[in-house]
Amino acid sequence: MKSVLAFLASLLFASAVSAASPLITPAELQPLLASAVVRVIDIRDPKSYATAHIPGALNAPYGSWRGPASSPGELPELAKLTAQVQRLGLTPATRTVVVSSGADATDFGAAARVYWTLKVLGLKDLSVLNGGVKAWAAAGLPQDANPVSVTASNFQPTLDRSMIATRDEVAQAIEKNNATLVDARPAEFFNGQTRHAAARSAGTLKGAVNVEHASWFAQGSSTFVSTDEARRVAAALNLDPKRDTLSFCNTGHWAATNWFALSEVLGQPQVKLYAGSMVDWTSAPQALPMDNAPGRVGQLMVDFKMWAARTLN
Repeated sequence: MKSVLAFLASLLFASAVSAASPLITPAELQPLLASAVVRVIDIRDPKSYATAHIPGALNAPYGSWRGPASSPGELPELAKLTAQVQRLGLTPATRTVVVSSGADATDFGAAARVYWTLKVLGLKDLSVLNGGVKAWAAAGLPQDANPVSVTASNFQPTLDRSMIATRDEVAQAIEKNNATLVDARPAEFFNGQTRHAAARSAGTLKGAVNVEHASWFAQGSSTFVSTDEARRVAAALNLDPKRDTLSFCNTGHWAATNWFALSEVLGQPQVKLYAGSMVDWTSAPQALPMDNAPGRVGQLMVDFKMWAARTLN
């Protein structure tokens, strides 16, 4: 009888490990740490990780998943990403949980962006720890500072381009008006009142709608809302789930949260992330269609406000 119960318990544990949901709570993650097929990826900076981390978690700082300073939203070269996932011992059979600090809604975007990158690389068994290390600590769960090493994998990923929107694809979508362009940035960016330092112009993509990334969190919270609440948020935004959706922001960070909400939490098909976003769009050799782009004087005012913010504060 005991052996039968043990067998049933092992089946239940295996089921819990394999049934990945895009969001996982600290209480749900804690019993999975003993499994060899579960890998926790801590994307905080090395110093924070070294101070204390979830037992068994590996460190892969967020910056190592990003592009160059001139266009940080771009995907790194496939060879670099391959070396990263191999170092972390990841394979398609791995249950991977991405963990950020949990500081705020913007921090969640880092976890969502790494989740998107891993899925683009062909890893499907993925979750984000809802609330990050902050939620883990608040739950009173253990942390340690022990170094962690794993056996490298030989996984050779290829890019799943069904989740990637290129500049040319976005331009075609605007021309044909056959997709919903969703701007995840705060309103002042969308309205052309400010811009990212690496963007050449303020404004937004032509025909875009503004869905701020923070819409998916309770006010002041770093915890993603429930699926039912996410459905209510989406319904209030009047987004058409039957229409292709292209999510963008400045550098594909905030936009990753909107992509995650629509694609992973709500299960909407045909949602793509424009990784380069407005920094890439405004760097095109010839000006591309935009809304809310200020005139020359307006652009100079934006530049002055940005200069003042950098030098006078």
